[in-house]
Amino acid sequence: MNKQSIYGLTLEQLASWLVEHGHKKSRASRIWESLYRQRVKDFAEMTEVNGETVQLLSEHFVFQTMDEHVKQESADGTIKFLFRLKDGNLIETVLMRQKYGLSVCVTTQVGCNIGCSFCASGLLAKSRDLSSGEIVEQIMKVQHHLDGLGLGQRVSHVVVMGIGEPFDNFTNLLNFLTIIKDHKGLAIAGKGITVSTSGLADKIREFADANMQVNLAISLHAPNNELRTRIMKINRAIPIEKLMPAIDYYLEKTNRRITLEYILLKDINDRQEHALELAELIGDRRQMANVNLIPYNPVDEHSQYQRSERESVRAFFDTLKKQGVSVSTRLEHGVDIDAACGQLRSKQIQKAKGGASPSGVAAG
Repeated sequence: MNKQSIYGLTLEQLASWLVEHGHKKSRASRIWESLYRQRVKDFAEMTEVNGETVQLLSEHFVFQTMDEHVKQESADGTIKFLFRLKDGNLIETVLMRQKYGLSVCVTTQVGCNIGCSFCASGLLAKSRDLSSGEIVEQIMKVQHHLDGLGLGQRVSHVVVMGIGEPFDNFTNLLNFLTIIKDHKGLAIAGKGITVSTSGLADKIREFADANMQVNLAISLHAPNNELRTRIMKINRAIPIEKLMPAIDYYLEKTNRRITLEYILLKDINDRQEHALELAELIGDRRQMANVNLIPYNPVDEHSQYQRSERESVRAFFDTLKKQGVSVSTRLEHGVDIDAACGQLRSKQIQKAKGGASPSGVAAG
């Protein structure tokens, strides 16, 4: 039997599964508490759950679907974990220490097919989606690491910005969000969760309809189609004329602010004319959108791109401000370890093949 991850079911799905297997629905809550409050690591540790139920669970589920392969720790407290899955694939998960709490960046796919020309994640094509259990387990691995420190720390924020396009793994993404938000479990507040998409318009609408009450970030990175298509091939299929109406639908449906992510590439998209064009594109959405300027993490395979000069970043920021646009600059983490998303994974795979590996400069 190919056993599933015990972390892959929502509380409601777990209760239904128990009933289907002849057990009481009410036992789901105790199992849930063992998993996410007591944070047991083995079925034998579920001492407050009925013995027959524990036996049934152990016959159908597993706790561990991944092992720690590499762990890099930065001087600023950032930790990048490279996990090896049961099928041998590698994924990245990052713990970041923010002023407002501990944030974890999770991966949703093995590889990525979006093909952004500046991104290390897309160096290796997508081979499969992660299950909801594999996504949740990334949080649990980090939380167990924190528990081992004995400082009473807990994961309070989650960003779905790791390897892959979350909306291309939509059902498992929704299950993941439901699980980590559940007030009887990890109880991570919706306001502390951000999902990032490259701009899958239909899924943005569907996500609005799902009413998950979490934050949404759109990887925009350019103010016009010509430039966006140049750096993001997804724009050929979903140009700005299709993306912006989907954003409008989301704003109207949810009444929640969005973040427009904009990675600054030297002499490509960082000039004042681009800032003015971006402000015009945002238009009357100013009250509901924030532009997040992102310093670029250079990757050897994408040597055509360089990090914008500080003066260019400051000028871009100031221009948006003067146009009445809410704007911020992403705080960098882990500048002394493999930085760009997907970079550590790519380096390890290249190392295993005996080839050259990409290098990093700073973490996003």
